[in-house]
Amino acid sequence: PGPMDCFLTLRGTKTLHLRMEQHCANARRLAQMLNAHSKVGRVRYPGLPSHPGHALAQQQMSDYGGMISFELADDDMDEALALLETVEVFTLAESLGGVESLIEHPASMTHASIPAEERRKIGLTDSLIRLSVGVESFDDLRDDLDRALENAG
Repeated sequence: PGPMDCFLTLRGTKTLHLRMEQHCANARRLAQMLNAHSKVGRVRYPGLPSHPGHALAQQQMSDYGGMISFELADDDMDEALALLETVEVFTLAESLGGVESLIEHPASMTHASIPAEERRKIGLTDSLIRLSVGVESFDDLRDDLDRALENAG
């Protein structure tokens, strides 16, 4: 790495704890909101008691991170794609861990080359959506997802 890379790393390290607190708090609240939403089926987030790895996460983690995945209650791919087109705060992208919130649909993006039957065997449904939750206003994120869920189906 060059001098500028080192400078940026050192500068970013000074605020990492603040960004992680917001990242985790936003994800925790969004996971709870999604878990209670009538248009959402299963939510995968280690901070939820319903997650199969929740007890282990409690032992190993000081917080639960900013990654959430969820399935729509109807498991309809068209509804999932409509949701992606409706969000405004979340950015459609195949990445994670940044300050901006990202949304992704594995069946049509990262895992599109895998036949549908194979995807289902590994638990990747047609309506699975993955979120990498950033540090934006929670209210903006919640409202964006809620509006998208209501308009998707």
